[in-house]
Amino acid sequence: MTGHMSDNRKVPVGRLKSRPQFLAVRAGESRKGPLFLLEVLDRNDPEGEARVGFTVTKKHGTAVERNRMRRRLKEAVRLSAGFAMKPGHDYVIVARRDLLNARFDALTRALQERIENKPKPKRPPAGSRKP
Repeated sequence: MTGHMSDNRKVPVGRLKSRPQFLAVRAGESRKGPLFLLEVLDRNDPEGEARVGFTVTKKHGTAVERNRMRRRLKEAVRLSAGFAMKPGHDYVIVARRDLLNARFDALTRALQERIENKPKPKRPPAGSRKP
């Protein structure tokens, strides 16, 4: 089978594994969302692969629930969000409790938007509307 599938696909995303790698990303940019917090660090290595790490704290449920959240995040990155990640950047995704029951398509969309750094539309401050 001859196809050009690999031409438009990015290099697979690497993994952050050690505590110092996770802590280094905290010095970067934070992008908050209702389902997760995304921390991003530019390693100034345009040739390096994008790397991702996942954090689910114990306050978010039992081990079974935390593992389920982590699996959902990994799958969302694998299916869609990984292609939006920039080479030479590290990403840490910190799960929030609402991620457990969120629709999967909403999760992948939110993850992709945060990675691409699309700002959410801002609401005008309360009381600023003119009658």
